[in-house]
Amino acid sequence: MQEKIIILDFGSQTTQLIGRRVRELNMYCEIVPYNKFPYDDPSVIGVILSGSPFSVYDEKAFKTDLNRLRGHYPMLGICYGAQLLAQTYGGTVEPADSREYGRALLTQVDSSNPLLKDIVPGSQVWMSHGDTITSLPDGFRIIASTAQVPVAAYQIEGEKSWGVQFHPEVFHSTDGTQLLRNFVVDICGGKQDWSAASFIETTVAQLKEQLGDDKVVLGLSGGVDSSVAAVLLNKAIGKNLTCIFVDHGMLRKNEFTDVLRDYEVLGLNVIGVDASQKFFSELAGVTDPEKKRKIIGKGFIDVFDQEAHKLSDVKWLGQGTIYPDCIESLSITGTTIKSHHNVGGLPEKMNLKLCEPLRLLFKDEVRAVGRELGMPEHLITRHPFPGPGLAVRILGDITPDKVRILQEADHIFIQGLRDWGLYDKVWQAGVILLPVQSVGVMGDERTYERAVALRAVTSTDAMTADWAHLPYDFMAEVSNKIINTVRGVNRVTYDISSKPPATIEWE
Repeated sequence: MQEKIIILDFGSQTTQLIGRRVRELNMYCEIVPYNKFPYDDPSVIGVILSGSPFSVYDEKAFKTDLNRLRGHYPMLGICYGAQLLAQTYGGTVEPADSREYGRALLTQVDSSNPLLKDIVPGSQVWMSHGDTITSLPDGFRIIASTAQVPVAAYQIEGEKSWGVQFHPEVFHSTDGTQLLRNFVVDICGGKQDWSAASFIETTVAQLKEQLGDDKVVLGLSGGVDSSVAAVLLNKAIGKNLTCIFVDHGMLRKNEFTDVLRDYEVLGLNVIGVDASQKFFSELAGVTDPEKKRKIIGKGFIDVFDQEAHKLSDVKWLGQGTIYPDCIESLSITGTTIKSHHNVGGLPEKMNLKLCEPLRLLFKDEVRAVGRELGMPEHLITRHPFPGPGLAVRILGDITPDKVRILQEADHIFIQGLRDWGLYDKVWQAGVILLPVQSVGVMGDERTYERAVALRAVTSTDAMTADWAHLPYDFMAEVSNKIINTVRGVNRVTYDISSKPPATIEWE
């Protein structure tokens, strides 16, 4: 039985980072909504309460029954989690005199406390809250302070229950990983036995039990997520898996044929479908980004459904959904950032049960699993690519000519990254075709043609991202080559926005 830490998600933007840090300790964890704790799961060895966008005294604040957790599991409340724990049992949480955000130093530390082992005064932590704990309930003892926050950390005496008002999961908390290690390993007793190999062993066994002799159909996109999901399913059920790869006309240059060739090497049973004309027709004149995504999502469902019905006795739909897909499709607060055709529509339409073996993994974990499965490195290191493809990198309406222009420019940029040894140093890259034209000069003639924006970011899991600082000489070479060889483009720009506040894709 795989022991696990449960992270109760109260809606913080950094909840996923808590999960990542715990996984980096080779300890398996699951992030679940604040009101969905698996009380009947005997493998749970500890609980972490996340931060939240709410104040604990807000009417709409997320609450959970702490009495069912306290004393039953080791518990660590982070920021809102710490404030919720304190307020629930009689403490006081009030608005801070000024919003406490950014770096702070621990001025008093009880290093004898198991949560703070090997953490000393002067350790930097990251604060991000508008409220603060002004008084603690009886039996709650302060174990760390900062100059501005007297109750930076506390423990409930006689219990394995702690709260910290800073964020140990973020990079700027220099001893944050040590604190999480102290909790997960020393306090909860985690064995640190979770790895890509153990994930494969456990998941293949679960898939065999879940699927039995049932047949599964899976939609391949050419990306690492669906590819790893397919290889994992193939390892579990072999010939009972059929994959369908739909070309909606907005893939990268030559991608349809290149990807089909790759899948042959992996021994997958793949059906390739060129449906580009259908998608171009349905997208004609559409400019709204969300409408584009929905048209492509529905079109993909229709084509996939048509092909899948040619197969017999299929009972399951396999998908390469990973954790950030779920978060971006619908956050716990109910705010849709962007729809994602990977997480809805198909199972209902086709009356199939859903199988998503990677849905709790981050992208770098998916890649580690792919390597452990022996997949070719160029497939594993492929940059993420949006499901709607180049349609959401063309601002405005979609036409075959615009796709041609973008495919050519994108090909030059991506091939350039490979030639300069920069591809693997970048998380994701692509070109955006802008809905503007600009004046230029080619030869002695005036031009009035399109502008494109290059986008390249560095990231770990796509939850946050920074623009990649690419060499000027490289940028000059790519710009010149695009302008000189791609008919219809006379200006190249570079996007230096980070996420947040921008997203990686423009639409």
